[in-house]
Amino acid sequence: MLQNYIFTSESVSEGHPDKICDQISDALVDYYLSKDPYSRTAIETVATTNYIGVIGEVRCSAEICSNDLEHIIRQTVKNIGYNQKDFHWEHVNIDIKVHNQSKDIAVGVDSAEDKDEGAGDQGIMFGYAENSNDAYMPEAIYYSHKILEALSNDRHGGKLNELGPDAKSQVTLKYINGKAVKAESVVVSTQHVDGKSQQDIRDIVIPYIEKTLPEGWMPDEDEIYINPTGRFVIGGPVGDAGLTGRKIIVDTYGGYAPHGGGAFSGKDPTKVDRSAAYVARYLAKNIVAAGFADKCLIQLSYAIGVAHPISLYVDTQGTGKIDEERLIQAVNNVINLTPKGIRKHLQLNKPIYQRTAAYGHFGRTPDNDGGFSWEKLDLVDRLKDELK
Repeated sequence: MLQNYIFTSESVSEGHPDKICDQISDALVDYYLSKDPYSRTAIETVATTNYIGVIGEVRCSAEICSNDLEHIIRQTVKNIGYNQKDFHWEHVNIDIKVHNQSKDIAVGVDSAEDKDEGAGDQGIMFGYAENSNDAYMPEAIYYSHKILEALSNDRHGGKLNELGPDAKSQVTLKYINGKAVKAESVVVSTQHVDGKSQQDIRDIVIPYIEKTLPEGWMPDEDEIYINPTGRFVIGGPVGDAGLTGRKIIVDTYGGYAPHGGGAFSGKDPTKVDRSAAYVARYLAKNIVAAGFADKCLIQLSYAIGVAHPISLYVDTQGTGKIDEERLIQAVNNVINLTPKGIRKHLQLNKPIYQRTAAYGHFGRTPDNDGGFSWEKLDLVDRLKDELK
């Protein structure tokens, strides 16, 4: 394996146009699950100047009012911080076109006397973990997220009124002998109020980079790029249209590990695009935390309407302390990898998804209400027992 290299990952803030759409779609998923924990949702959102459109398919036992959906959409935009000209949470035009789920899809997923609950679609899903930090995440995407989160927290706290909601970051790390040793470059582009110069924004942002990166990791001054175009006043959907599911690499591992191709946001947990990616991360993280490998990549594949996975692949990338075939056997012994088994084990039929739709679905802290349950390390002891 390559030991000395340079690698880059990017993140985007919750005010990025695509992330606005992800958060709206997942806010609606949460609403449906709060009314019926077995709701089915496949919701897509698009945003542009003074317009938000929501389309998709749902199934829910409760009566859902379109006025409630519109309120949730407006509240989501408000919480992100959009009250600017041409995209204001209170005045933006909202168009909702959501209809019932296809019966042909539903019959493949529904359980019956002669079949278990099937996968909501075919697909391949990946999970990854490494022991380079407490979050078990690749470091370039981890620090890209953290820089923007720090800026966002202070913007929401009223300390950064000069900045707007829309922002992007990019962190390039230098690796020696397979370990990250410093940042080669950092890029941050952030929306700002009119009248602020590029140097003004640079002076605001650089301390956040310094606070986020480990000591001694700061790149050279001329390798720190803050608003490289010089001006970023027009942002959000006014500057660029947004769409659900267009930031899947930001959502996962920043390109450091594969992504199966399916987006997460807008989908209920019967969709293995989402739930199987979560359980693959859960398994990879617990394998690494148990000390069986320094790095672990897991792939799962499913066929629509079929309960059990078509394949399970484990790769410890040359860092394993135990044979991958034994890891596969242990995984199959400690967890049921059917869609229903995943949902029950990780308790995914809860309204816990809007919080995942910005700053990554992985490397987060588990919440007391069940959010980010796939980040728990509660499988470590069971894996150790299996692999004595």
